[in-house]
Amino acid sequence: QVQLVESGGGLVQAGGSLRLSCAFSGRTFSRDRMGWFRQAPGKEREFVAAISRSSGTTTYSNSVKGRFTISRDDAKNTVYLQMNSLKSEDTAVYYCAAGIRTSVYDYWGQGTQVTVSS
Repeated sequence: QVQLVESGGGLVQAGGSLRLSCAFSGRTFSRDRMGWFRQAPGKEREFVAAISRSSGTTTYSNSVKGRFTISRDDAKNTVYLQMNSLKSEDTAVYYCAAGIRTSVYDYWGQGTQVTVSS
């Protein structure tokens, strides 16, 4: 059974940075496409970023492009989300997700809270 555990969330001032980590276990990490999503209070969960297996091709939502960077370390079974120039509208619970099929995420973490104070 795949398990995903996020860490690295917290409280940061606007303009600051955080790095989220997601530890993956339960099967061969390199087979999975990994994604980060977020959900703000009263809003639906939204896509933030994704990284493919092997080639490491990345995609981002327009709202974070140029500020956030997704990366993966297959040796450590971990995916990261480096968040720079944080804004108050980035405040949300951030979720890590994994899947083998394109654009389908089968497994989700419990989430980590990111709060950006203005």
